[in-house]
Amino acid sequence: MTRSQGVPVHRLAGARTVLRPGDALFPQALRDIPRPPKVLYVLGNPHALQEGLAVVGARKATPYGLGLARRFARLAAKRGVAIVSGGAKGCDAAAHEAALSAGAPTVAFLGGGCDMPYPAQHAGLFERIAAAGGAVVSEHPWDAPPLPQQFRTRNRLIAGLARATLIVEAGLPSGTFSTADEALAANRDVLVVPGAITSPYSRGANRLLYQGATPIVDDESFSDVLFSLFGCLKQETFSEEGAGSDVAKGRSKHDNSLGPLEAALAAEPLGLEELYSLACKHCGSKQPRAWLMERLAAGEKAGLFARYPDGRWGHCA
Repeated sequence: MTRSQGVPVHRLAGARTVLRPGDALFPQALRDIPRPPKVLYVLGNPHALQEGLAVVGARKATPYGLGLARRFARLAAKRGVAIVSGGAKGCDAAAHEAALSAGAPTVAFLGGGCDMPYPAQHAGLFERIAAAGGAVVSEHPWDAPPLPQQFRTRNRLIAGLARATLIVEAGLPSGTFSTADEALAANRDVLVVPGAITSPYSRGANRLLYQGATPIVDDESFSDVLFSLFGCLKQETFSEEGAGSDVAKGRSKHDNSLGPLEAALAAEPLGLEELYSLACKHCGSKQPRAWLMERLAAGEKAGLFARYPDGRWGHCA
């Protein structure tokens, strides 16, 4: 660790990519927002920059807010939805941790450069995000200091990359309101978990509900919103009759050829890089990519595999 203008510099471990709007991996969602970024400095996997769910809330969060951040981030992550947040103390960090525990990608947008992480004690969290296939992102150069005004402007990136922003706890006044404002400016949905009207920590969240935000009142209402935003995220179970018989026939027919792939995807969803590594081990004399694509197509047709909204493949049964 070194220091730049009196501010600690911590060079985070992980792959580094610089993206500009003309680059293929630059997310389309951020091209379309008001004041789109001119450049993105990405630590980790640039493929993780896909539309997901933003989960934000109070930095000085209560156990109620922290629990809700974990709960709903985990529910979304288990359905293959990428979790987007700001890496701050409190609800942001809880959401990132929940995504990591669920094995889903998560994206943290920072107010300063990636080598000047704020808060500094989250440097380890940011490195774990990058190592797990997610990304830590800034529109500022790697060693740019985290200036106060930059945290509000980065909120447009959090809201812009997400199809919706979920606010789990916010008092009055609250910086979380700027993320809600940016979501509305980018024509995104704002979801809010209500709190007790007697709690000062929930006054901001309840005010947003009064102004027309979508209430999230339980797991079922949250699942309904995820379904409307991201499509068929609920895995179906099949009987051995009717539609299920086709799946059973498909599984029987392809048992030998799909064995290694089916076993891997039954354990956890995998991205294409991980699947390609698996193909290299089992393809024999075939080209790994051809071996993999053939089996993914066969498994999808048989109803065994499906591609999640985040690009990973997972088991349907």
